[in-house]
Amino acid sequence: MTVNTPVDSPTPRMASENVLENFVGGEWIPAEGDGALDVPDPSTGRVIARVPRSGASDVERAVSAARRAFAGWREVPVVERSRRVLALRNLLEGQFDELVRSVVRENGKTVDEARGSVRRGIEAVEFAASAPTTMQGAFLEDVTPGVDTTLLRQPLGVVVGITPFNFPVMIPLWMAPLALVCGNSFVLKPSERVPLSATILARLVAEAGFPAGTFNLVHGDAAAVDALLVHPGVDAVSFVGSAPTARHVYATAAAHGKRVQALAGAKNHLIVLPDADLERTVPAILSSAFGQSGERCLAGSVVLAVEPGGDALVARLAEAVGRLPVGPADDGATSVGPVIRADHRARVLRWIEEGSAGGAVVAARGSLPRGSDGFYVAPVLFDRVKPEMAIAQEEIFGPVLAVVRVPSLGEAIAVANRSRFGNAAAIFTRDGKSAREFAHRIEAGMVGVNVGVPAPAAYFPFVGWKGSFYGDLHATGRDAIDFYTRKKVVTSRWF
Repeated sequence: MTVNTPVDSPTPRMASENVLENFVGGEWIPAEGDGALDVPDPSTGRVIARVPRSGASDVERAVSAARRAFAGWREVPVVERSRRVLALRNLLEGQFDELVRSVVRENGKTVDEARGSVRRGIEAVEFAASAPTTMQGAFLEDVTPGVDTTLLRQPLGVVVGITPFNFPVMIPLWMAPLALVCGNSFVLKPSERVPLSATILARLVAEAGFPAGTFNLVHGDAAAVDALLVHPGVDAVSFVGSAPTARHVYATAAAHGKRVQALAGAKNHLIVLPDADLERTVPAILSSAFGQSGERCLAGSVVLAVEPGGDALVARLAEAVGRLPVGPADDGATSVGPVIRADHRARVLRWIEEGSAGGAVVAARGSLPRGSDGFYVAPVLFDRVKPEMAIAQEEIFGPVLAVVRVPSLGEAIAVANRSRFGNAAAIFTRDGKSAREFAHRIEAGMVGVNVGVPAPAAYFPFVGWKGSFYGDLHATGRDAIDFYTRKKVVTSRWF
């Protein structure tokens, strides 16, 4: 392999019956696995593509191509690898609108939400380009007379990224550019529900000059995932998805000797004190709870209203929820788009029924668009929810917000800390002492003060706690540099 020669970038093709192809060793090739799955547009229900169910043989081809490419790619100086990342960043900017349209179409995000997610992905690419600084090691002269010690960072080998449906562009860009700039080769297995954006990314990576085999794309479902987790040629696995799948990925891959980071589910709490500025707090809560139809791991799904502020807060939230425009993702007037699939819609509706049957009060419910076959769920606001209710404990991943009333900040923190999840939490207050106490005591990795979605910038780690994360090195930031490299300590004496 000539690592300094950019690979050709053939146009992604579809095999027979509109089935997408895998990208392996710099070429688009049909999958050998049996069968394919429909990919509908969530806003309309119409099938827009079919994704192959790749199997063990397809995984073998991709991992083998990555392993072959790794030998030459790791020898490319980090500065040159960084330049390839910068070239990718420029291509992403040039194809920004195409990526946004793809996310809107296959995921159901509104245009503004899609634009924001693609922008955050590009920010991660920009951070990856700083590798000549972030990959630096350390040196200490004369640890003992005449003996020096050097700490080096070196790549791991073949890294696998298994990404979810809710961020088809952003999360692959969290993983692949950082893994590649650190000198690894990469295999992406995107969610079978959103495969189209991944094909665009594969094309752009090739156009950026990454050598054939350094980036590979394998479509598929659980069979492909399981084959990747146990393949002896895979050195590390980065995963984002549901809590049950994260546990499976972590346990299986770790048992087969691989480094693993598995970002899991969440049940994020928003504490609202009586002194909160409701003019700004209510829009922040609405964005957190109902933005992206609640399908994100940083969604605020439980409001802990500290009395005596509950009545005023619920009244404002109820009035606003009833007016939220629900409709197609590509409609500029839409605030709440569809959920990803019909089966997911049915699951969210069952949670709403359980909440009502369990004694929670429906304080507000939005309306549905007429005459559409899309996968829509009307936003729901529950009041008088008890902390022990399932809708206050389980991840619903839909446009559902539960309000729990509590007598004090201390009780609010205690309720939030009893959750088995610890992804994010936020407080709304004008009191610095209360905010500091909350930030100090809350058991969550990402904390917001008057910020409803406390997503860290790409140069900080995405830090889930408790059941929201499996592993010890988080995604993005310097944690990701540590994850995608291994340290070597050289002790030397010269005679």
